Amino acid sequence: MRFQDKVILITGGAAGIGRATAIKFANEGGIVIICDVDEQAGRAVAEEFGFDFFRVNVADRADVQRWVDAVVAEHGRIDVLVNNAGVLRDGMLVKMKDGELVKQMPEADWDLVISVNLKGVFNCTQAVAPIMINQGSGVILNASSVVGLDGNFGQSNYVATKAGVIGMTKVWARELGRYGIRVNAVAPGFILTEMVKQMPEKVLEQMVAHVPLSRMGEVGDIANAYAFLASDEAGYISGAVLRVDGGIVVGT
Repeated sequence: MRFQDKVILITGGAAGIGRATAIKFANEGGIVIICDVDEQAGRAVAEEFGFDFFRVNVADRADVQRWVDAVVAEHGRIDVLVNNAGVLRDGMLVKMKDGELVKQMPEADWDLVISVNLKGVFNCTQAVAPIMINQGSGVILNASSVVGLDGNFGQSNYVATKAGVIGMTKVWARELGRYGIRVNAVAPGFILTEMVKQMPEKVLEQMVAHVPLSRMGEVGDIANAYAFLASDEAGYISGAVLRVDGGIVVGT
């Protein structure tokens, strides 16, 4: 029960890695509050496992602040923030054929991914940091990705956000460490979420071919990493990026 009576906030907690992480923290005694833009899924998982749920768009600073204020009003503190919420809108920067531009990444796709994956992490951390500073402790965990370290074909927007998250993690570890706040990032590899499970078998086989451990990661693998980094066992770890990727080699 490493998180007995600790107040844990998890963004994007309605499904996938966020859901698994919420369950992990709750099973170890945490008071878990999740948020998501998918209200139906969020309320369903919250009811099933006894979490509190708030519908929050992390890209909306005012929305985030209302969530944080409500949590502090009820619980008086925030011990852990897991910035898990994220979206994908993959596409090539440009696609040419016979010297002519035939397609490019839409500006709207760039803006959406930046607003959720990067600005959302900024919004949530900025809202929570004063609470943690005043209480003299806290842990902030950010969802990056191996592609934020290595790059990946067709993911300019997503890679930009995940690389940006790593940069912010290192800055905040420096800025907030004096207040007893640790800030780390987790960089998952190919994880078998519900969305990934719907991919064609051939595509999944190609993904596994890049992984030395010869399997996709499970959502529980990432939840375990978050739980370790949030625990006292990781008390001297800050500013780190933990790869949880089976030793993946990202190709082109």
